[in-house]
Amino acid sequence: MDGGRRLLRPVNGLDPALAAPRAFFAAAPAPRTFAAASSFAPAAAKRRPGIEKAAQRKRIRQNDGFWRRCAEFLALPGLGLVLTVGLFAGVGLHGAKANGQYAAFEREYGRPRDLIARALGFGVDAVTIAGQIELGEAQLLQAAGVNPRQSLLFLDVDDMRKRLLALPLVKNVSVRKLFPGRLVIEVVERQPYGLWQKDGVVSVVAADGAPIDVLHDEKFARLPFVVGEGANLRIDEFLGLLAASGDLREKIRAGILVSQRRWTLKMTSGVEVLLPETNPKKAIELLARLEQEKNILEKDVVSLDLRVAGKIYVRLTEQAAEAREAKTRGRGART
Repeated sequence: MDGGRRLLRPVNGLDPALAAPRAFFAAAPAPRTFAAASSFAPAAAKRRPGIEKAAQRKRIRQNDGFWRRCAEFLALPGLGLVLTVGLFAGVGLHGAKANGQYAAFEREYGRPRDLIARALGFGVDAVTIAGQIELGEAQLLQAAGVNPRQSLLFLDVDDMRKRLLALPLVKNVSVRKLFPGRLVIEVVERQPYGLWQKDGVVSVVAADGAPIDVLHDEKFARLPFVVGEGANLRIDEFLGLLAASGDLREKIRAGILVSQRRWTLKMTSGVEVLLPETNPKKAIELLARLEQEKNILEKDVVSLDLRVAGKIYVRLTEQAAEAREAKTRGRGART
């Protein structure tokens, strides 16, 4: 016993059950080192070298297959002859382009693809044109660029339509292909609606004011005639004034738009009638009444100013003004 009255026993004499912890620690495996821990890596990582080798073998097989197919293609019977002919044809074509022979060939026979298409039966054998009134067929064909060297197969209908719409007289147009060899062109023309003078040039214009052509034909002389900047866009307004003039209409030669605000009427007698900016129709009705009662337009007057409501300012010719002044002086002398 020790001094604490405890019984002393040797360690190796302990009860087996009490010695179990020591046995447990003795049997425990040694801790794994970092190198050993690598054995816990995913299985996919272990298989990576094998996958990469398989992919490499697959790429090699694909490359081998590609080059094998190329070799088989190059070994086709007659391929060398075809390639040789193609080479000489390319060289010849380049030389023909360089010295201008190719351009001359196209002008004479058309493009090679059109030549082949015509040989296959796709030429422009017939052209049907409908809707034209003022325009001639030859003029339309020339504007569209149609010629016998073309083929219907490679004809660009969109480009042809743009070329036709560039004609001032063409309002709308449709171009259709009817295979194997018919081309159909349907035209909607702008109708002459009035005459418009600007900067000394008289043009025939459509109802929307678009200029159609310069006046060449006297058959359009009876159309409403307007003058001035923007007057072509207000022809309907001028026609309303003509309608309000009644029997006076035949004596109105033209309407002059002043500063794009008001109208001045140019009469066939040479007299100018200045209309107000507001309610010009009422002023025209007054003018028609004065002409009916007093033939005012046949007097020796240069202009009639109706811009002030209820009043008329008359400008006489020089001879009439001198005669009036002399008459006034004579009256003063007698008095």
